[in-house]
Amino acid sequence: MSSVNIIEIKHLSKTFKIKEKEKGFKGSLKSIFKPKYKIKKAVNNLSLTVEKGEVIAFIGPNGAGKSTTIKMLTGILTPTKGEAIVAGINPAKQRKKLAYKIGTVFGQKEQLWTHLTPYDNFKFFGAIYDLKDYEIERRIKELNDTLELDEFINTPVRNLSLGQRIRCEIAASLIHKPEILFLDEPTIGLDPVVKENIRVLIKRMNKEFGTTIFLTSHDVGDIEKLCKRVVIINDGKVVLDDTMQNLKYNYLNRKIIEVKMKEKVNLDDEDGITILKDKEYNLKLSIDVSKKSVADVIKLLNTDKIIDINISNEPLENIIANIYKGSKK
Repeated sequence: MSSVNIIEIKHLSKTFKIKEKEKGFKGSLKSIFKPKYKIKKAVNNLSLTVEKGEVIAFIGPNGAGKSTTIKMLTGILTPTKGEAIVAGINPAKQRKKLAYKIGTVFGQKEQLWTHLTPYDNFKFFGAIYDLKDYEIERRIKELNDTLELDEFINTPVRNLSLGQRIRCEIAASLIHKPEILFLDEPTIGLDPVVKENIRVLIKRMNKEFGTTIFLTSHDVGDIEKLCKRVVIINDGKVVLDDTMQNLKYNYLNRKIIEVKMKEKVNLDDEDGITILKDKEYNLKLSIDVSKKSVADVIKLLNTDKIIDINISNEPLENIIANIYKGSKK
């Protein structure tokens, strides 16, 4: 492994043997005595490098192979073919040793003991990683200062808000000073203000601790505000590996505007504006901001006639689909 790259993936593949079952009772019997299998390629000859200290978005639609790749990088799954080296370690051969080098946060899965306080959880995780008591206390103080946990560090986890719990999950994953942090949907289910706070914390963590961040998310905001590089996979293959700046210029140039009007507005498709829905007093528009600004569209609608308005990014699934279609041409 080079001195620059902290993750090196070479021709990584993972296939699963899945039993097929026909319908009905006869099908069930047949699947027992004469089972049929199909081979599913979850990851297909994937190669990738990540530099130390980098913040990378690893994204794709559901079933693209993201979770399978992460499980191979963390040693949970063994590759069918190829090799991965993470922090100088082969995860498939030295999973226990790798555990001391990495941390994981899954937005939908808890790793904290809910009846314990965050402080007690941190002590517990520090002991698991063989840290001495004085090291654990010093580390808790560092994380407390950086992630601003003081207000609820002695409150049982079950009594914390979702945003507070995620901050504690991140802190617990950092107790042993991992070189790499794998974040899987860290802001899922959070309100906009808490999401922004978590993003600020992740940025600070990367800057102050030099932690490499490997992020998966379906939230365009997470990717846009945290990552300088984006890797998109589909069908287990890399379909795009580019800078966030190029991705924004080429693909993140659309906004969705949903508006409720006091009266019906006659609006036609024009350069930069696509009408997605026009029903009575409700409009849904897709705006190409490289051709028409959101402010111009609002003026066109007439602000005096607007009752309610919501402006959002185009769904990431649509963006990925467009990129994938382009890669097929």
